[in-house]
Amino acid sequence: MSRPFELHKPAEVLARSPAGENYLEFLRVPALSAGIYRLAAGSEDRQRPHQEDEIYVVLEGRARFRAGDRDCVLSGGEVLYVAAGLEHRFHDITADLTLLVLFAPAESAPA
Repeated sequence: MSRPFELHKPAEVLARSPAGENYLEFLRVPALSAGIYRLAAGSEDRQRPHQEDEIYVVLEGRARFRAGDRDCVLSGGEVLYVAAGLEHRFHDITADLTLLVLFAPAESAPA
């Protein structure tokens, strides 16, 4: 079945997120998947490298981000691209972080 158009609002996606869950996928088609990822201030990002290319859009919050040997400070409105297989994580999260995450192709099970 084709899905030519869908509208998703981040606040509504977040409202559907089960308590205690950091990631909620809200869209999946073969070419890509999308979700909202939340990390509380002071928390630890435990993700592992993905098999897909990834884009993060920082909706709100403040943290540092490390990918490979590079490290930077992030805040709302910034966009990151991470190549498939690259070790990466958010750290030093000083304000609750909410991210729109896009995987291309759609995210598969962890390796």
